Amino acid sequence: MPLVRIDLVKGRNDAQVRAVADAVHTAVVEVLAVPERDRFQIVTEHEASRVIALDAGLGFERGDDIVMIQIFTQTGRSTDVKQQLYAAIAAHLAQAGVAGEDVFIGYVENTPADWSFGFGRAQYIAGDLGIPAAAPAAR
Repeated sequence: MPLVRIDLVKGRNDAQVRAVADAVHTAVVEVLAVPERDRFQIVTEHEASRVIALDAGLGFERGDDIVMIQIFTQTGRSTDVKQQLYAAIAAHLAQAGVAGEDVFIGYVENTPADWSFGFGRAQYIAGDLGIPAAAPAAR
């Protein structure tokens, strides 16, 4: 059950924003093997002056179409699976017109105790939901 935050510079139309969100979700479903309807995304648009993303010494410049993604999910996935996820996100975003240098991803892990889906309960801990197993390596 990842929670995905997607931050964009303003300027895309509704269809383009949805294409970005769909591309990220498709990669999450494919690589992390979560159910299609296990979709929790927050898309926020910002003025260009409110998004600062330099190259971190990698030798490339980002454009105005940057997509910054934060993925919050349970611990347990291997480095290989995470790298597959990053590659799949970039590939699906490329199909949506986002250049590879404009894709920035932060991956944050937590435990079952760190989630509440409503009613002030930690459903994984209370036994209302089964704790998801780590996804097998994709591809």
